Amino acid sequence: MPAVAEERVLVVPTKRFHALGHFQGFSAEMGRYLPALLEGDDLSYRPRGDMEQDSSFKQLIPYMLFRYVDSEGVEHLFQYTRGGGQGEKRLHAKRSVGVGGHICSEDAAEKSSSHDVYREGMQRELGEEVIVDCEYRERCVGLINDDETPVGQVHLGVVHLCDVSRPAVRPREEDILEAGFRPVGEILAALDGFESWSQIVVRALFGDKQ
Repeated sequence: MPAVAEERVLVVPTKRFHALGHFQGFSAEMGRYLPALLEGDDLSYRPRGDMEQDSSFKQLIPYMLFRYVDSEGVEHLFQYTRGGGQGEKRLHAKRSVGVGGHICSEDAAEKSSSHDVYREGMQRELGEEVIVDCEYRERCVGLINDDETPVGQVHLGVVHLCDVSRPAVRPREEDILEAGFRPVGEILAALDGFESWSQIVVRALFGDKQ
């Protein structure tokens, strides 16, 4: 059995998400969605291999953006190319502005609530993927749902914006390629080369900056 099928990831029934209010793209209504999704009694951990093909469940994915504002007030985002060793094969060679991944059953050890499990998984994924050598302020700013792609149909992104004091974020994983901070205007001009979640969130949060 492939290792990916043995990993058990946190999922919520798609019908619960739809009951809260289905949307396509980005929603800034955090209070409407995230507490209800994390407090429901129908959260479960299921084999990732099965969940990648089952659109009746949504895998909850923290998606962290790192923003740096330089001395002239120009916004920059950390961005990179996904290499072949990263987990979601359907996203390989795509550019991305998001760092994060699945919440796993191992994250639930000794945690008292689903909120704690989510934060534990988010911090684990962050530590596995990048090194942040500066202070930063993190806040949750919205959700991404993209039912127009096969990957998006089985995932629900929770967007966290991390404002860094200086551009000191670098890859820990060797499959995070061509990484670094780029001006938001440059990213907007080249969005066609980015994965769909990055396109959605950059347009939603920074689309008026071009």
